[in-house]
Amino acid sequence: MDRLHFFTPVRIARGQGYPVEEVDSVSEAMVFLRKWPTGRRGPVYQCALNCCAAAMSGKMSAEEARKAFVGFARITRLLDDDMALPLGGAPMDNVYALRR
Repeated sequence: MDRLHFFTPVRIARGQGYPVEEVDSVSEAMVFLRKWPTGRRGPVYQCALNCCAAAMSGKMSAEEARKAFVGFARITRLLDDDMALPLGGAPMDNVYALRR
């Protein structure tokens, strides 16, 4: 496996009527981030972009960059619901309470 590929893709959901996208690698995350509207680029965006750039230059692992990209997707409410679920078998009745 290429060192810039994610172990697990990041699933992006833009909303109803749009297909769920899978971002599989650092380079795909960079393409996604570069297309992000300029007026909506805040500190979480900049962190994700910096981490992806660091991974591309070998200064950070792809999984560390993935974590930053997932954080960006979560903050912007683009992270697919399946990815936002807690790990470890947490009860489902608490899932939506955690996301509010």
